[in-house]
Amino acid sequence: MSQESVPADSEPPAAQPPPALSIRAQLLATEHWSLLASRSTTQGEVLTRISMFLTFTSASLLSVALVGNATQFSDAFRAFALTILGIDVLVGLLTHIRVMSVGMEDLMYVVAMNRLRAAYVDLDPGVAPYLMAGFSDDEEGSKRTYYFFGGRKDFSQVAGSSMVFMGAVNAALIGLLAGSALLVAGLPVGPAVGLAAVAGLAFFATSLLRGKRRYDEIWRNNPPMRPSRARPSAD
Repeated sequence: MSQESVPADSEPPAAQPPPALSIRAQLLATEHWSLLASRSTTQGEVLTRISMFLTFTSASLLSVALVGNATQFSDAFRAFALTILGIDVLVGLLTHIRVMSVGMEDLMYVVAMNRLRAAYVDLDPGVAPYLMAGFSDDEEGSKRTYYFFGGRKDFSQVAGSSMVFMGAVNAALIGLLAGSALLVAGLPVGPAVGLAAVAGLAFFATSLLRGKRRYDEIWRNNPPMRPSRARPSAD
């Protein structure tokens, strides 16, 4: 079987020209809007979860108070109260896990959008001085995006975060559950309150350390493509 011969005057296909910069900018902008939409959806979901948890906890504690008055704080009330507090702690821990995960996801969105802004600067270096948010995908760039005006902002950002809020609420619930259980077991009020406070503070400190460890792991495992550098001047 003979092979088809290639015409002598045939030419190799011409190399495709690189896409126009306007097309690249459109693609980057589309990805940017997609990240913004995903970030907004995630934030809305976790705020709803926190609201549901707080509503459930307040309603359950109110039910404990009503049952206590109705049962004259009998042994049945103690069992009921411990059960309700245990459920509250379980729901709180599950909500806390989700809040911490969303915190890491939010950092992911910020880093991804900073990387896109770096691409904008590559396309048009003159736009850099007009970007309030960071355009480097390292830790310093993410901090600038979270707080445009610089300065000492680490403590306030962490202290006001949803993760710290949930850690404080769960620490209070764990302390309340531990203290109630110790009182039911017959421990005097003073030692029971002291041990309950220790249990709550231990959980709060552990949650902070766990969050810090996850935060540090992100930067260790994701080297930046565009490290921070001096912001270009407007000239």
